[in-house]
Amino acid sequence: MIALNNKKHLATVLTFGGGTVLLLLLLFIHINQGSVEIAPLVILEAIFFPKDELAHHTVRYLRMPRAVIGILAGGALAISGVILQTITKNPLASSSTLGIHSGAYFAVVLSTVFFSSTGSVSGLVIAFIGGIITALLVFSLAGFTNSSPVRMVLAGMVITMMFSAFTTVLQIFFENETAGLFLWGSGTLVQNNWDGVLFSLPFVIVASIACLFLAKSLDLFQLGEEVAKGLGQNVGRLRFFALLFAVFLTSVTVSVVGPIGFVGIIAPHLIKLLGFKKHVPVLIGSFLWGAIVLLSADILARFLDPSFSELPVGAITAFIGAPTLILLIMQKRNRKYSKTDTGILTGKPTALVIEKWIIPILLVLVVLTLVIGISTGNSGVNLIKTWNALMSGEDSFIKKMVFDIRLPRLLVAAISGILLALSGYIFQGVLRNPLADPSIIGITSGAGVGALIFLTAGSISATFMPLGAFLGAMIAFIVIMILAYRADFQPSLLALLGIGISAFGSAIIQIIVVRSNMAVASALTWLSGTTYAKSWEELLYYLLGPFLLLIPIILLVNHLIQTLSLGDETAKGLGLNVLKTRFFLALLGSIIAAASVATVGTIGFVGLIAPHVARMLLGPSHKHLVITTALLGATFLMIADTLSRTLLVPKEIPSGIIIAIIGAPYFLWLMHRANKIKI
Repeated sequence: MIALNNKKHLATVLTFGGGTVLLLLLLFIHINQGSVEIAPLVILEAIFFPKDELAHHTVRYLRMPRAVIGILAGGALAISGVILQTITKNPLASSSTLGIHSGAYFAVVLSTVFFSSTGSVSGLVIAFIGGIITALLVFSLAGFTNSSPVRMVLAGMVITMMFSAFTTVLQIFFENETAGLFLWGSGTLVQNNWDGVLFSLPFVIVASIACLFLAKSLDLFQLGEEVAKGLGQNVGRLRFFALLFAVFLTSVTVSVVGPIGFVGIIAPHLIKLLGFKKHVPVLIGSFLWGAIVLLSADILARFLDPSFSELPVGAITAFIGAPTLILLIMQKRNRKYSKTDTGILTGKPTALVIEKWIIPILLVLVVLTLVIGISTGNSGVNLIKTWNALMSGEDSFIKKMVFDIRLPRLLVAAISGILLALSGYIFQGVLRNPLADPSIIGITSGAGVGALIFLTAGSISATFMPLGAFLGAMIAFIVIMILAYRADFQPSLLALLGIGISAFGSAIIQIIVVRSNMAVASALTWLSGTTYAKSWEELLYYLLGPFLLLIPIILLVNHLIQTLSLGDETAKGLGLNVLKTRFFLALLGSIIAAASVATVGTIGFVGLIAPHVARMLLGPSHKHLVITTALLGATFLMIADTLSRTLLVPKEIPSGIIIAIIGAPYFLWLMHRANKIKI
């Protein structure tokens, strides 16, 4: 008993006493950082005995507000994470994993574009409304109180992707109105005065104190809803107010410093690992260590970039937090979040059309989409004019436009769609995971990192970008396979691990984009995935080789994919070496995805939607699934390309954004259909 008390006392001293000392030390280090070197004694003098000097003004009006807002934002996000984890009974919950900060950020960007005079208070209100709507949407899709941790985080991930697509559209088409929002949208503590601190301070203090008043009720709630009700708690009211305060704290930080993720996961779990269970010490400790995490991330961001061109601190917290999320998932893998049926998000496959007509119909659809695509655009050329020009022997403008611009672009879209669709088909079968898609499980993100490194490296030719995409995809593939093996290839856990890997890759991409000074619009366009200005060169050099080489291989090994999808025991019973087969097929899927990413960027959802629709048409184990999936992938991306050129003429939406806007609701619809089944 004495030893136990001593351990508790030591944990308390280290958490609060040691944490306070560390925070003060980090505060001083943080204020010392800057593009202009200021002596430590001058900094101390500026803090305690200020004078009307440039160095003192720099410390007091630029560096100190930045440090203080870091403390407030880190603490607020950490408390928000504690509350969300308690009321959802989900150890992986935070404002970032549930998509709340993406909804709040989208609302702020929307108001900036259409109501440019929005002030701080109005911005907070708008962010709060966006956050509340997002939270309610996620909870409703996840099944409210009947939700499982996996379903809730998956809903949050897809909502995040959807709002990110909407936000990117606004940033691309209103580049002047949203100038400066790219860095802020990745999370930044940069402050030019005390306005942000003075604005957020009272809100953070009041909301944090309100959460402390709820601490006793949250302790009872943690024992179980029935126990809490038996002890006189109004569980519904508690959940409502707790959610309100959590979203409000997130909204305050988003309105001042932008969306910063993972602080709400790292800090609360750190405190709980030290043995604290009651909410009063957990909330206070989380606030303290949330501030430490965010200040440390900002210090690291400026340390990594000595030029002080401002790396987004949100990218650094994701860089740190994504591995933390993966570690938490791996630690809890024995909980068996689910024994997910592979059909859980596909519904019961039914042959909607007579089977023998499906492929001919899809072939006609592909040709029809291609014809409409080459005759549609912003030049006033219609189908009849295009047909007449192609049939004539003259070397006309229309003929050149079709053969030199539109046709290669549409063929690039078609082949990229085929590759992405088949990559998703392979991963869904290999990992027995209906959510597997090169974008969702992290392959696309890894390929994007590799391609972007080669693209921005001055000494490397852009023609080597496919090699970079391949290397990035291979690294992501190796990480995924190691984690998948250790997690016994549980479908639900793999989906969660994919979120962590994708977040890690996205953080690296954000850092590269900012460091390389890429133009915001072009960076966002490439990151969203685009078929813009693709020519015969990309088709012949990047896509045709992988397409002609890999498609026959997929057809040859399709029986292996079908066998693996039956389950490991059945596959072993049929004489299959499961480990080697899974490794080979996953490698094949990664190479296919890398070829597409190198050409059109990071387009998501095609690899999820096409195999699902194919199974709905043919059933889960049909011999024509590969061809059907490929034709659907080609059709989807060609339609997206055509819409991207025609919806907002003369401007163009990246094809990946069109796919995300269509794909995210489709994914959410699948979740809604499976709402009564716990993942």
